[in-house]
Amino acid sequence: MSTSPAGPLPPADGLLSAARRNLRELAHGLSHASHPSTPLLAHAPKRWQRLLPYVVVLALASTFIPVTITVLTTDYGVPGALAGALGVAQAAPLLMLAHRPLQAWWIIFPADILGALVVLAQPAEPDGVWPWTPPVIVAYLFLLLALGLRETRRTVIAVWAVTGAAGAVLHLIAPDRSSGSALLLTILGAVVLVIGGAVRERGVAQRRLAEQETISEAERAQRTLLEERTRIARELHDVVAHHMSVITVQADSAPYRISGLPKAAEEEFTAIAAAARESLGEMRRLLSVLRSDGTEGDRAPQPGLDRLQQLVEATVRAGLPAELALSKELSPGRGSRLSEVPPAVDLSAYRIVQEALANVVRHAPGARTRVLVAPDNGHLLVLVVNGPAATRGSPLETSGTGHGLVGMRERVRLTGGTLDTGPLPDGGFRVAARMPLPPATAPSAAPADPLPPEDL
Repeated sequence: MSTSPAGPLPPADGLLSAARRNLRELAHGLSHASHPSTPLLAHAPKRWQRLLPYVVVLALASTFIPVTITVLTTDYGVPGALAGALGVAQAAPLLMLAHRPLQAWWIIFPADILGALVVLAQPAEPDGVWPWTPPVIVAYLFLLLALGLRETRRTVIAVWAVTGAAGAVLHLIAPDRSSGSALLLTILGAVVLVIGGAVRERGVAQRRLAEQETISEAERAQRTLLEERTRIARELHDVVAHHMSVITVQADSAPYRISGLPKAAEEEFTAIAAAARESLGEMRRLLSVLRSDGTEGDRAPQPGLDRLQQLVEATVRAGLPAELALSKELSPGRGSRLSEVPPAVDLSAYRIVQEALANVVRHAPGARTRVLVAPDNGHLLVLVVNGPAATRGSPLETSGTGHGLVGMRERVRLTGGTLDTGPLPDGGFRVAARMPLPPATAPSAAPADPLPPEDL
């Protein structure tokens, strides 16, 4: 209930204030267009669709101007000059329906009322239709349709109410001349406005749905990226933990491996070992945050280039004809530079090959695939190329989630390398990654064994 400083307002005052508020809203709707002056179908994808509203309004104006003038002169006896002016005023603003229908209504509606008064001043015809002539009724329906397609519900209700009120007033002025066209226009106008409003609201709903789908797709892509980054961070935890465990073991064993250390040096090594253990504990807590609820940590060591052969062999057993070309410098054995490959690059190279082979299995089953891993001018080159699918049947997955390429891109970015992916002319696909390698160094003493995974 409405209230005032003196207390609750009487019911009559509340109804009057609500009526005044509604009238103000209707007046605002009539005086302010609810859309910018952009043409109807301005955002349509095809050119002919964007031009269609202009063609329609041009056809309407070129049709109703001569028809209105002819009807006024022949059926109602209006003088030619006056009929021409009324015809232009009533029909020429139809050209504005494509982009400014409310402004067109402010011209056409007064012109229709003026035309009704001019016809009223002429001698009555036995079969004359008044207050609205047939061309006025038809043209006004097109105007109402344009309003229903562009304006808000409040505006079209105000237009319909003002139109009905004007027809009622004209009927009261000369009830003997009225032929029921005022009531006919009110009823048909309501139907047209409802149709136009329904089409407009459906278009608005579809546009909002498309915008929501775009937002959801962007959020889904962002969530996928974050999931991949989290997974990479969990895997790199083992790499960093390995180095931290080496630091801890070396700092703890230094007083026993190096004799004659000063007391201050022993205390320094002890502090280093304590700081390394504390860092490992912080990393373990960070890893618990990165893990999803209810998941357990992977206790197996992270894979690397030394397990590429096993990966390719498993893929071949799964039915994919794959070949591996691994440089001798990266093969396990004497003279290998495998130990010089940074752990992050080692892990990223394995995961890139794994994701690329998985994508081939999903999208091009049976395609012949070649894997090349070799040093290349201070970089590690990882190349996976597959041909077209062996059969013309549909792939196992018609639309991928994008996780594989997103993960590859993030891993390469993490190591400071570059990634190039794309289809090939023969229908195959290519994945090429280049990740930087450190300069070759002389062999050094092997570091102490790291802490076992269960101690991390």
